[in-house]
Amino acid sequence: MASDLFRLTVLGSATPYASVDNPCSGYLVSGGGTRVWVDAGSGTLAQLQRHARLDEVDAIWVSHLHADHSADLLTAYYAALFADIQLPAPIPLFGPPGIADRLAHFLTNTSTRSPVESAFAVHELHDGHRARVGALTLTSRSVVHGLPAFAVRIETADRSLVYSGDTAPCASLTQLAEGCDVLLCEADSDRAPAEGEPVHHTPEDAGATARAAGAGRLIVTHVGRSLTPQEAVTRASARYAGPVAHAAPGSVFEIAQGARLHSVVGPAAVHDHASGVTAQVT
Repeated sequence: MASDLFRLTVLGSATPYASVDNPCSGYLVSGGGTRVWVDAGSGTLAQLQRHARLDEVDAIWVSHLHADHSADLLTAYYAALFADIQLPAPIPLFGPPGIADRLAHFLTNTSTRSPVESAFAVHELHDGHRARVGALTLTSRSVVHGLPAFAVRIETADRSLVYSGDTAPCASLTQLAEGCDVLLCEADSDRAPAEGEPVHHTPEDAGATARAAGAGRLIVTHVGRSLTPQEAVTRASARYAGPVAHAAPGSVFEIAQGARLHSVVGPAAVHDHASGVTAQVT
């Protein structure tokens, strides 16, 4: 049975490929008896099953079509149609334009197109897209990542979580995150690129976006391999005075109104502004 609590479960947060103990980007957002699988990076389907079967998921939302955010849709297709899962109906899938054809192109092995729509009821995202999934409302905005990419605000009646997807700092993300209880923001880049336009946040950028949006709390995720989680949390905290944590795989965060962010299950690096110390807590 799904919990009525509004929770974020980190299935994985690695970039750009899975680690031994950390799948790529994927999260389970649950509240009011509703479950949404947010991003389906490599390895996240396995971790999802610690919490819910695929046929217990009410919808899937995918930020963009880079493999570290979407590759497990391929195995989810096989699970949905050719294994022990009995779907009462195709799973609603919210994703960038062209997502169905991209999946079908990979999955089709004969002259007959694979029946992607038998597994997924595809809804293409656009800037300002809004959907109601059970007890949750999902609002998507276009963000800046060099290809069609989206961030999402997921809300209950009185609480809100915003997920950046992959993006450079941009006005649409800041607007989407305005006044949210929790901002889950990527921090892939160690520094701004020497050439070309940025397509990711640095930890400092994540902190600045949280501050500009007036977010209640910040969780940094998708931390690049040149950084440690503790470094990312500390650097984000230099730009943002609220509670900051890291999206460690397996962590479960309760999305609640109030001043303190805590991990319900699993380890998380959390920065304490009062002491200036970043600690690993459970």
